[in-house]
Amino acid sequence: MSNQSTTIVADGKLKMCPDGFEHVEAYIPSDCIQNHASNLLVLDNGDLLCTWFGGTQEGIADIHIYLSRLKKGQKEWSKAVKLSDDPARSEQNPILFRAPDNKLWLLYTAQKSGNQDTAIVRYRISEDEGYSWGPIETLFDQPGTFIRQPIVVLDNGDWLLPVFYCITPPGQKWTGNKDISAVKISKDQGESWEEYEVPNSLGCVHMNIEKLDDGTLLALFRSRWADHIYSSCSTDYGKTWSEPIPTQLPNNNSSIQFTKLNNGHLALVFNNMNADNCTERRLSLYDEIEDEEGTDILSANQDTPEKDDEGRQAFWGAPRAPMTVAISEDGGRTWPYKKDIEIGDGYAMTNNSKEKLNREYSYPSIKQSADGKIHIAFTYFRQAIKYVCVSEEFIKS
Repeated sequence: MSNQSTTIVADGKLKMCPDGFEHVEAYIPSDCIQNHASNLLVLDNGDLLCTWFGGTQEGIADIHIYLSRLKKGQKEWSKAVKLSDDPARSEQNPILFRAPDNKLWLLYTAQKSGNQDTAIVRYRISEDEGYSWGPIETLFDQPGTFIRQPIVVLDNGDWLLPVFYCITPPGQKWTGNKDISAVKISKDQGESWEEYEVPNSLGCVHMNIEKLDDGTLLALFRSRWADHIYSSCSTDYGKTWSEPIPTQLPNNNSSIQFTKLNNGHLALVFNNMNADNCTERRLSLYDEIEDEEGTDILSANQDTPEKDDEGRQAFWGAPRAPMTVAISEDGGRTWPYKKDIEIGDGYAMTNNSKEKLNREYSYPSIKQSADGKIHIAFTYFRQAIKYVCVSEEFIKS
C-alpha cells in the first residue's frame, strides 16, 4: 500500500464486492475534513442509522455529531445531518440506543478544546425514528466522563451504560495513564443513575457489554497499554464485575466493538494488532490528544507522566490496521474465525486530516439485522466512515 493517503469519494452508494458473497461496501456521505468514531443502530423497520463525529480535527470545537440513514431496500446512504452544534466544545463519541418505549436516544460527549478531562455527557431523544430530535440535555456533568459503547437493557428491565473516566494527575494534562471504567445503571428509564466501578480496571476503557445466552454479562475492553483486549463478567445484573483480564486477542489502544448474533454467536470487529514490535513511534503522544493549538501533551507536562503500579504508561501510535472481524461460538472464550476486511499499514501517529497523512482503520461498530446481515462501520483514514455489510459465512470463509 502507498505511504500517501488518497482522497475518499464519500458518495454513500453501495457497491457489491466481487468475492462470491453478498459483500457490500460504501463510504457514508460527509462534507467534513475529518470523520471518526461511528456507531450503528438497526431499526425495527429495517433502516440502518449511523452516527459519528466530524469537523476539522478531534478535540477542536468545530467537531460535531452527524447522522446518516440507509433506508431498507435502498442503495445509497442519506446526506449527513448535523445533530449538535456547541461552538465551545468538541462533541464526540456518539452512541444510539432504542429504548423499550421505542424512543431513540442519542448520547455523546462534549469537551472543551483539547482537554479530555473536561468531557461531560449530553443526549437528545427522537420519537419519530431519528428524523427529528428533542432538545439537548446533560446526562452526566462530572468532568472527564466518557462513553463509547451502547446502553444495554437487562433482563430485569434496568438500563446499563458503560462509562470511563479520563483522570488527570494534579499539574499535568491528560495522557490516559489513569483512566478507569464503571457502569451506570438506571431503574427508571434514564431518569436517574447509580454507578458501579469495575475493580482494578486501570487502563481498560471503552467497555462493551453483551448478554450471553446463560444470562452472564460479558464485557470487552480497549487497553491503554496496547497489549490485549481485556474481558470481565458480571452475574448480578452489572452491579459487580470480575477484574478485567487479558484475552488472547491483541489490542493497539484503539476501540473495538462486539455484538451477539441471532444464533448466539459473538462477532467482534477490531484491529488485529498491538504494540509489540512497533518501532515507529513518536516519543510523545500522537496528535489525537494534542490540544487545539497543537501543543504536545507530554511536552506540556514537562515531567514524565506518572506510571501505574506495574510501571506501565499508555502507549500511543501503534498501527491501526488491519480491520478484522472475528467470530466466537463459545461465549467469547475462543475466537477461531478471523477475517480481515481492510488491510494497510495503519499509520496512526497524526490526527491531521487536512493533509491526509493518517492511514488508520479504527473505531468500528458492528450490528446484525433480523435478516442475518452483519453491518460494520469504521473510520477510514480519518477522512470518511466506511460501511461494510457481510455474512457470518463470509467471515468464516
